[in-house]
Amino acid sequence: MSSLQALCSGLPLWPLPENRGRQAGVPHAPVRTPRLSPAEEQLALRNALRYFPPDLQELLAPEFAEELRLYGHIYMYRFCPSIEMRAYPVEQYPCRTRAAAAIMHMIMNNLDPAVAQFPQELVTYGGNGQVFGNWAQFWLTMSYLSQMTEEQTLVMYSGHPLGLFPSSPGAPRLVITNGMVIPNYSSRTEYDKLFAMGVTMYGQMTAGSYCYIGPQGIVHGTVLTVLNAGRRYLGTEDLAGKVFVTSGLGGMSGAQAKAAVIVGCIGVIAEVDRAALMKRHKQGWLMEVADSLDHCIRRLREARRRKEVLSLGYHGNVVDLWERLVHELDTTGELLVDLGSDQTSCHNPFNGGYYPVQLGFTEAQSLLASNPAAFKALVQESLRRQVSAINRLAKENFFFWDYGNAFLLEAQRAGADVEKKGARKTEFRYPSYVQHIMGDIFSQGFGPFRWVCTSGDPQDLAVTDQLAVSVLEAAIAGGVNPAVRLQYVDNIRWIREAARHQLVVGSQARILYSDQKGRVAIAVAFNQGIASGKIKAPVVLSRDHHDVSGTDSPFRETSNIYDGSAFCADMAVQNFVGDAFRGATWVALHNGGGVGWGEAINGGFGLVLDGTQEAEQKAKMMLTWDVSNGVARRCWSGNQKAYEIICQTMQENNGLVVTLPHEVADEHVLQQALQS
Repeated sequence: MSSLQALCSGLPLWPLPENRGRQAGVPHAPVRTPRLSPAEEQLALRNALRYFPPDLQELLAPEFAEELRLYGHIYMYRFCPSIEMRAYPVEQYPCRTRAAAAIMHMIMNNLDPAVAQFPQELVTYGGNGQVFGNWAQFWLTMSYLSQMTEEQTLVMYSGHPLGLFPSSPGAPRLVITNGMVIPNYSSRTEYDKLFAMGVTMYGQMTAGSYCYIGPQGIVHGTVLTVLNAGRRYLGTEDLAGKVFVTSGLGGMSGAQAKAAVIVGCIGVIAEVDRAALMKRHKQGWLMEVADSLDHCIRRLREARRRKEVLSLGYHGNVVDLWERLVHELDTTGELLVDLGSDQTSCHNPFNGGYYPVQLGFTEAQSLLASNPAAFKALVQESLRRQVSAINRLAKENFFFWDYGNAFLLEAQRAGADVEKKGARKTEFRYPSYVQHIMGDIFSQGFGPFRWVCTSGDPQDLAVTDQLAVSVLEAAIAGGVNPAVRLQYVDNIRWIREAARHQLVVGSQARILYSDQKGRVAIAVAFNQGIASGKIKAPVVLSRDHHDVSGTDSPFRETSNIYDGSAFCADMAVQNFVGDAFRGATWVALHNGGGVGWGEAINGGFGLVLDGTQEAEQKAKMMLTWDVSNGVARRCWSGNQKAYEIICQTMQENNGLVVTLPHEVADEHVLQQALQS
């Protein structure tokens, strides 16, 4: 086992580490099929070898070429570190700055096997959300971070550390871009080739920005989504005996089982990969496992009758489950499901993100590697069957929504019946969860705010939990409007439930949804806690890119923006730039994320609180912008709630002046003008 000191000393070249290849017993990414030409294969190999001196290239070239042939990408397995990969306490990293040590803590958390979906392929979640493109990039990045001073910035080009460049103490210590491909060439086919050649990378959202906190983040989002779905669709906050059916127990989707238990319903989650299913069962996130549809339906009925709280994993394809639910309805008249969604990695449906119902898991993986076109045809047929079953159930008192994984978008492309007559381009028969459930929350400035205690001490997390609850309770006591109060109450409940359900996997982290006022107040409370010694080490503030201002995604985050700008990415790009010069410790801008390559632009940040007055000022400045940007954009698009929030924010902040929209003439006047 190497040490952190060795890990920060640059690429291990003399002697070279032993080539142990792919580790057995560890989940691995599906084989990629980039279909490179001979010239492109040579370029991929050349690009990999340029990390190494000439006297090693003759040895490394054959094994890198073999990786390219066998797996469709050069991961450089020889250089996968032997150290236990986890988020070590921040003071253990050999660094010249606290910011660099905090970034190292976050990087190693993203690659922790307890956290990462495919750790040896540097994939954190989502099937293809890379932290780096290869292990050489990891070693070099750790070395640069250990050398970096407060007057340097590390620049990352899609996983590749370009180098340390002179900057200033107020500048970000790290600037990341992932997948910034010229728009006309930002297709999936081109991506597969560019990634195989080692020149770009899909960073998902928080994989390539080093801000993932394990499945807790999506547990929280799913808890709020299902709670609000119950309020909107079923007219109740009591979900006892209600059944939520979905799919996916892998990376982020593994959170669905725990979320079902927290909200008090019956969650039935299908998963084709037994290893992923059993991982969640062993972690205690999944209560029971059903290996047959008969067992699954029998247990579901029993739980409904008793109004049990249950998370039940069905080992099989979700299409079979949906079709069996239709069969039960048609033969017995009994509707066994109330709420439904899908959390397969449908943003990446033809590379292992979605498995077709016609084949078993292993058989499907073999077909994916040998005949991608045939695999794609089966996936699209499977999507059509899944939608057909959902459509039948939706004729009854059953409600389905798209969970932002591009399920309905890919189903539409497959020819499934998801059309909504007379709808806008971003609308389908079933709503995106942003359109019906979370959209108004974003318009009020609420989104996924998170923090990491870099001491690694659970006691520090407990202190921050209590500080956050105290801040929200004080805000409620001071008087807030009913909609804001509901969000604060939900999140106070969440923090208490999160501690009780032991949701930490990897770093000592927490997430909650908060607005701009809440985020700033919580940040100030944390910073003061560090200054006083109540919190023993710096705290990293961050958020999911899936937030108020962080993402332009017409089929998800901006799907409820109806002025025609849903396909424009000014907001996310401006957010990245604005965070950078308002105090962020690091910033990231990505192509894709959640809904897939070429479908969105998103960005994020990390901000290190160290107890200094300077850190507090940065937090106030940056967090205000980070929320207000998106609220102002939604205000300009005509959202009334955003209009009210931004007007209130302007009253409270003399430096904020926003262009407000005037009410536009009614439709009759517009039609007359156009006809004339």
